[in-house]
Amino acid sequence: MGEQGVRWGILATGGMAAAFTEDLLREPEARVTAVGSRSVAGAQRFADRFGIPHAHGTWQELAADPEVDVVYVATPHAHHLAAATACLEAGKPVLCEKPFALSGRQTCALVELARRRRLFLMEAMWTYLNPTVRRVVGLVADDAIGEVRSVHASFGGRVSVPAEHRLWDPEAGGGALLDLGTYPVSFAHLLLGPPGSVTAQARLSRTGVDAQTGVLLGYDSGAMAVLTCSLLADDERRAVVYGTAGRIEIPADFYNPSAFVLHRDGHEPRTVTAPPQQGNGYGHQAREVMRCLREGLTESPLVPLAGSLAVMDTLDAVRAVVGVRYPGE
Repeated sequence: MGEQGVRWGILATGGMAAAFTEDLLREPEARVTAVGSRSVAGAQRFADRFGIPHAHGTWQELAADPEVDVVYVATPHAHHLAAATACLEAGKPVLCEKPFALSGRQTCALVELARRRRLFLMEAMWTYLNPTVRRVVGLVADDAIGEVRSVHASFGGRVSVPAEHRLWDPEAGGGALLDLGTYPVSFAHLLLGPPGSVTAQARLSRTGVDAQTGVLLGYDSGAMAVLTCSLLADDERRAVVYGTAGRIEIPADFYNPSAFVLHRDGHEPRTVTAPPQQGNGYGHQAREVMRCLREGLTESPLVPLAGSLAVMDTLDAVRAVVGVRYPGE
């Protein structure tokens, strides 16, 4: 990092990498200096598209690039662990797409590596940094709706992909839970913390991954979270936080919202809106990463590593209940 800004490397060249890069190019403090892929040709096409100076044909070459201050990992999630590990071992801070890995054991190994190397690591859970969600968290903390008694959240989307697609592939960590369910589970953790009990039911695909899952999280306080995710049907992708003195309704898409409705006992409902979103919505996490790097932090207080570990523990518990196992477990 220097006077010319924070230099980013982009690891992968798919849709997520493109969307994030588009938003990075809007940030005055950010410079996108390199991209890495599994082939020079793929990396060069991405570099040409976005005007990136350096294109690398391996992850290791990107991680070793002296013109890179921090790497954004945007591979499919089955490769997050290997890609992020390569960057951390090369001494590079990392922003890694969610989830960090396929299991709590793998996630713990990645976090331990970052802590051992004293390098910044953050999961790209953009929901936690969305200004509207932060406003909801603040209202809950201020007892605007009393004590939270339940959280409801759903994320479903009917997909039409061939049987060999990664979404149905156990080797790729397929299924609804890790692709979509991580959002409702993370949202519940944000408001209620780690649960005391986990109950779940799923419809499994022919390949053994979950096509649709329902989750009930229980808490020692008596609160609960009712969560669903599905690859079989579209749903409203909304969330509701119910308290003893009101509720907060977050319409679609709850994981990247621009408004919510506050219902308080004895008051008229109030709709709270945010300014129009700039770009694709990834700028908030890019700015948080750059803030943390400037301040010498090795993790974000808004997306703490302990939180990522706790969410993965819950996802592991759900998979254990419904009978989804990935190869090597």
